[in-house]
Amino acid sequence: MILIDGKKAAAELREELKVEVSELKSKYNKVPGLTVILVGEDAPSQIYVRNKEKSAKEVGLKSEVIKYPDTVEEKTVLNKIEDLNKDESVSGILVQLPLPRHINKQKVIETILPSKDVDGFHPMNVGNLSSGYESSIPCTPLGCYLMIKKIEPNLSGKKAVVVGRSNLNGKPMTQLLLKENCTVTITHSKTKDLKGECLKGDIIVAAVGIPELVKGDWVKKDAIVIDVGINKTEKGIVGDVAFQEVSKVAKALTPVPGGVGPMTIACLLKNTIECFKRSN
Repeated sequence: MILIDGKKAAAELREELKVEVSELKSKYNKVPGLTVILVGEDAPSQIYVRNKEKSAKEVGLKSEVIKYPDTVEEKTVLNKIEDLNKDESVSGILVQLPLPRHINKQKVIETILPSKDVDGFHPMNVGNLSSGYESSIPCTPLGCYLMIKKIEPNLSGKKAVVVGRSNLNGKPMTQLLLKENCTVTITHSKTKDLKGECLKGDIIVAAVGIPELVKGDWVKKDAIVIDVGINKTEKGIVGDVAFQEVSKVAKALTPVPGGVGPMTIACLLKNTIECFKRSN
């Protein structure tokens, strides 16, 4: 079985991006800029934002983090986004989720200019992706897609099963696989005979948030399995896939941690560079 090493894949992608940034710098005499807005003291968000900042600097991007306490008024955040929309040195804007209850997530997402939306969450980017037009693609599905393509460059005609239907992962993942001419089945917690559906998949992407849901006997021999889940359990962090069991049948599998996570951040940098190129 091939263990899909997300750290290695992310490091390779960052090296490519580093070269691209230095080429853009010599061409335009400026570099892409990423601004992250962080509201509150959520520990995982803080770690995540630190990693984003570190990676951005590593590839040569201009990086800025704006922090607010969780008591900040919604209006303050929206006004800041409006300022960043107008700032030509900012190529990409990301508001770290989750947000405190009193701040409307949808309003925040829709205030970011679609051309600076590096998360790919703006309805205009969502619509463009599903219509097959140019758009920012959500970072986690993009990372999964790039890892799948490394294992299997030609996906045409393959059967793909996506477990989970979130706007964050399941839906955009489906669009990316459809674009590659896969036959895609979207499953979720209400699907009847989830095991039977999974068994049909040449590719399985598990992004449902249920610890070790996908068992060894749910996976057909030589399937490619991508585990997006990060679940805290008594035995530590586990994915949505029962790793030990599935590793005996799958052709390739991502570990948790060290699989999809590192690629998510590398794809955020990739999206920032794409936004810069489109606006220049």
